[in-house]
Amino acid sequence: MATFLLMIIYLAFISLGLPDSLLGAAWPAMHKELGAPLETAGLLFMTIAGGTIISSLISGRVLKRYGTGKVTIVSVLMTAAALLGFHFAPSIVWLIVCAVPLGLGAGAVDAGLNDYVAANYKARHMSWLHCFWGVGATLGPIIMAQYISEDNSWRNGYFVISGIQFALVIILLFTLPLWKKVKTKSDDSLKEERDELKEVFNEIDNTKPLQTKGVKWALATFFFYCGVEATVGLWGSSFLVNVKGISVATAAGWISFYYAGITMGRFITGFITYKVTNPQLIRWGQLIALTGAIILVLPLPSAFSFVGFIIVGLGLAPIFPCMLHETPTRFGKKHSQSIMGYQMAFAYTGTTIVPPLLGFTASQTTIGIFPIAIVILVAAMILSAEKLNILLVEKPHSKG
Repeated sequence: MATFLLMIIYLAFISLGLPDSLLGAAWPAMHKELGAPLETAGLLFMTIAGGTIISSLISGRVLKRYGTGKVTIVSVLMTAAALLGFHFAPSIVWLIVCAVPLGLGAGAVDAGLNDYVAANYKARHMSWLHCFWGVGATLGPIIMAQYISEDNSWRNGYFVISGIQFALVIILLFTLPLWKKVKTKSDDSLKEERDELKEVFNEIDNTKPLQTKGVKWALATFFFYCGVEATVGLWGSSFLVNVKGISVATAAGWISFYYAGITMGRFITGFITYKVTNPQLIRWGQLIALTGAIILVLPLPSAFSFVGFIIVGLGLAPIFPCMLHETPTRFGKKHSQSIMGYQMAFAYTGTTIVPPLLGFTASQTTIGIFPIAIVILVAAMILSAEKLNILLVEKPHSKG
C-alpha cells in the first residue's frame, strides 16, 4: 500500500515539473505571436513564483486542516485549469491572470508532498521524488518542441500538458483513501528514528529557528540555487535562439536535456546517498554546475552549449534534495519544520526575483549576459554553502 501511494506521489511530482519548464521553452515563439517584449517572460515568471510563495507560506495550516491528499488534488486541478487558460490566452493580460492559480497550485503540491515524504518514507526517496520532478521538467520542453516544430503552435503544447494534469486529478481522486492509512502506519515505524535524533539536538532546540547557527547562510544558499535553476530554465532557450542562432524548436529540445541532466543526477544521487554524506554531494554538485556554466561563457561552437547545459543540470541535481534532507541534522528536529518553511520561501524568492531581473537587464543590454550571470550565481551559491559548512564543521552529517 505504501509503495503504491509512493508511485502516486511520484506521478504528482512529474505533474509539478511539467509546467515549470514550459514557459522558457515556448517563450521565443509566444512573445512573437503575442507581440510582447522579451522581458515579459520575467513578469509572468514572477507572477507564478509569487503565487507559489504565498501558497507555500500558508500550506502548513491548509495541510493540517484538510490533509495532504485533498490539498494535492485541488492544487493539481488548479494547475490543470491554469494551463488550459494559457492555451486559450488571447493576450499577455490573460496569461498573467492564469499565472496566479498556476503558482498557487504548484506551491501547495511542493510543500505538501515534500513534508509528507520526509515524514513517512526513507531519506533516499527525497532524491528520487525530486528526480521525478525532473522527469516532468524534461518532458515539458520535449512536448512543446514537438508541437512548435510540427504545427508551429505553442498553444497545443499547453493543451496537452493540461490534459495530463486533468488525468492525474482523476487518479488522485481514486487513491485519496490511501493517504491517511499510510500516514497512520508510518508514524510508529519512524518513532524510533525520531527518538534517536532527539538527544543529539537537545542543546540546539533551545534557540529560536532564525537564531540557530548557520540558518541565514542556508537561506542564502537556497536563494541562489533556485535563482540558478530557474534562470537557466527560463532564459536558456532565448540565449540559444538569439545568441547561438539555434532554431526555436531545437533550442527547446536542448533545454529539455538540461532538465534531463537534473533528472538523471537525482536518480543516481538516491543510490549514492548510501555511501556519501549530503554535504559532500552538495559540494561536488556545485563544482560540476560551475564547470558547466564556465563552458557556456567560453566562445565555443554551439554544440558546446548543449554540453554545458547538461553539465549544469547534472551539477544542480543533488543540491536541492540534499539540502532539504540535511535540515534536521544541521538545525535540530524541533525547529526543522519551521526552518524548512523558511528555506522553501527563500528558494521561491530566488525563483521570483532572479530570472525577471536577468530579463530586465538583458532587455537593456543583450541576452548574451546570460552565461556570465549563471557563473556569478553559482559562485555566490558556493560561497554561501561553504560559509555554512565552516559554521557547522563540528556537527554530525547524515547519510541517506
